[in-house]
Amino acid sequence: MHTRNVRGRRPEAARCAWSLVLFTLALFLVSTSPRAQAIPAFARKYGLPCSACHEAWPKLNNFGQVFKDNGYQLGNDKDAPIFHEPAYWPVSFRMTPNWHRENTDKVLVDQAASGVQSITTHGFDLSGLDILTAGTLNKNISFLMVPSADSTGAFHFESVWVRFDNLLKTSWLNVKMGKFELDNVFSEKRNLTLSNTGGPYQIYHYQPLTDVSAGTTPFGIGDNQLGLEVMGHSKNSYTRYSVSVLSSNDGNVGLPTGNSYDVFLAASQAFEAGGLGLQRVGGFAYLGQLPTVYPTSGGAPIPGAGQGYKGFQREGIYGMWYLKRLDITTMFTHNSESKYLATGAAADGSIPLPDNARDASWNGALIETHFTVNPRWILVNRYEAIRMSQQSDPTVPSNLGDIDALTFGTRYYPFMHSRDGFAIHPEYSILRTRGNFQNGTGPLQDSTTSSLFLGFDFIF
Repeated sequence: MHTRNVRGRRPEAARCAWSLVLFTLALFLVSTSPRAQAIPAFARKYGLPCSACHEAWPKLNNFGQVFKDNGYQLGNDKDAPIFHEPAYWPVSFRMTPNWHRENTDKVLVDQAASGVQSITTHGFDLSGLDILTAGTLNKNISFLMVPSADSTGAFHFESVWVRFDNLLKTSWLNVKMGKFELDNVFSEKRNLTLSNTGGPYQIYHYQPLTDVSAGTTPFGIGDNQLGLEVMGHSKNSYTRYSVSVLSSNDGNVGLPTGNSYDVFLAASQAFEAGGLGLQRVGGFAYLGQLPTVYPTSGGAPIPGAGQGYKGFQREGIYGMWYLKRLDITTMFTHNSESKYLATGAAADGSIPLPDNARDASWNGALIETHFTVNPRWILVNRYEAIRMSQQSDPTVPSNLGDIDALTFGTRYYPFMHSRDGFAIHPEYSILRTRGNFQNGTGPLQDSTTSSLFLGFDFIF
């Protein structure tokens, strides 16, 4: 990531600003009407078009949100497995063959005269594979299982859960257990960006450059977590809440850290705004903790025996604003973590806390726009900014690790039916980080990475 006390020349920022202007102009130079595609298994099951649940596959509309909140049920005879057609198989496969170009503007290179060189790689590639199976085991008992492989074919379980729906005959009480995405209405699993730089949300995964724990115990709100969720919603899902109790291991199996739990809270409220569409506002808070001390055996840390827990927090508010075919999502977050986690110090003093160490804190802002040109074409743009408000080490520059990230792209759906989904997906993203690069003992410098991506995203 990138640099320090800089306030002058910003070539990358200028390019980002021009890109944003051009993208905004494009929004007003194109035209037409509604929405697009869906996960095929559910469309086949209920005989609905994919656009019933999706504005643009995989992004849900409110009907799709209600269907998901109801445990993948419409409240008719087709909900229970015993009423399914024998040929129905609730499994889908998703993968994205692609070409992409990656650039890092500053890399230490032995053969370079200055020792520093820009490195660019490009070529044809594959994404990972998701195998999605979901539905109902019985009336009001729903499930999701997603075995996933990276591009080399190494498998893991991205998500596995079972949920009891409509307990006490009310939509306000649903209980889920397993590995699941946190109840982020702005979902990272259903986002419309795929490139290496632009795919993940920086605002969900950021940890300070000086954060020692980021290298040993990374954490992201966008990561699927292991735990139990109690969730409720109104019949139309305009009002939603969730409370989750989670193992403190960022979704990793085998209890690698210790015997501790985190809590995630979320709530949102939607309302109609005349002919503009459905608006939604909400907030969330993640209260977590991680060990700073591990007992050892033969000098090696004992997995799962962590002690000396110290806390971290992530809080945010967001709005999803619809202006007919243009929707804008805004989000602001405040984040903090203990000085022990930030510096790698141990609570028992075995690794001393540095002099003058402080808790680290930072703020994040996001704005993402989608413009539905017509039912088969959507334009996407996102800008994220993260600013440190307090470094754990008071001697480092106050803006060390600040980032700016810009992503823009489009998805075009050549056809739409219930058997499968297909999108042609070009995208460009750029990320600048303050103070992320240093050549020997030279000054800290900004670093920029960028991705250019063209993918054929399909699900069957």
